[in-house]
Amino acid sequence: MRPGRGAGEPRTGEQLWLRFVEGRPVSAQTIPFLSWCCEKLEQAGKKALLLIWDNASWHVSKEVRAWVCDHNRLVKASGVGVRLLVCQLPIKSPWLNPIEPKWVHAKREVVEPDRLLPARELAERACDALDCPYHPHIPIPEKVP
Repeated sequence: MRPGRGAGEPRTGEQLWLRFVEGRPVSAQTIPFLSWCCEKLEQAGKKALLLIWDNASWHVSKEVRAWVCDHNRLVKASGVGVRLLVCQLPIKSPWLNPIEPKWVHAKREVVEPDRLLPARELAERACDALDCPYHPHIPIPEKVP
């Protein structure tokens, strides 16, 4: 069941996409994730994606910021694609991030006090708890900067 809605209640049109990464998140995995999001949104006829980002290193890295800038420049020049609008949250302000309450509820639904869950099982349970499809993990790139 999705946090914030009872069983059988209709969705409000809200969608949540989750992608997991192999290993620890790095900038080189953020770029394929953003590209994947843009492809899905373009297929749905959307023109922009608002990214509400905390200050995680893979969000604020020079590599990711440069990619977003280059991507937006290409979209503007070609008139095709989805623009990315980055809204950077202030440091240590999780209450401003709309995903945080969902994580709290999902964590309560998926954790087991008796054992650690394998990565795949944890990902599947998180997707079930948040009512979104499971997608394959984004692999660790060959060369991590």
